[in-house]
Amino acid sequence: MSATADHAEERTSLAARLGFQPEQVVQEIGFDDDVDQELREAIEEVIGSELVDEEYDDVADAVVLWFRDDDGDLTDALVDATTYVEEGGGILLLTPKTGRDGYVEPSDIAEAATTAGLSQTKSISVGKDWSGSRLATPKAAKSKR
Repeated sequence: MSATADHAEERTSLAARLGFQPEQVVQEIGFDDDVDQELREAIEEVIGSELVDEEYDDVADAVVLWFRDDDGDLTDALVDATTYVEEGGGILLLTPKTGRDGYVEPSDIAEAATTAGLSQTKSISVGKDWSGSRLATPKAAKSKR
């Protein structure tokens, strides 16, 4: 097996470890030139389709939110993201690592997640420039009538 194949397998397994599954609809918010293209490709490989963008007009199974310190208010971004994902769905919040432009303090992430009604389940390094925080939405936030 070549080094390239090893690297691709490593990235695919990262996407699977992050909870992505085949046939999921994953919405991407905050895409810009600085995102980790390898992670995006790994997610697309696992789900078997392209990520949908912010214009997607249905509910997604999961949301990938790229967020930098100068992108505005993190709590507002997380609240908005919860409107795009189904009940019990996950949000993968991706922020620049320590020392990178746009770095977000872990305490700010924890506070924003709590305020937005999300629970932080796991933090993980997802590339050389990005850290990920898996956030879970409430399973039954609203009763349906």
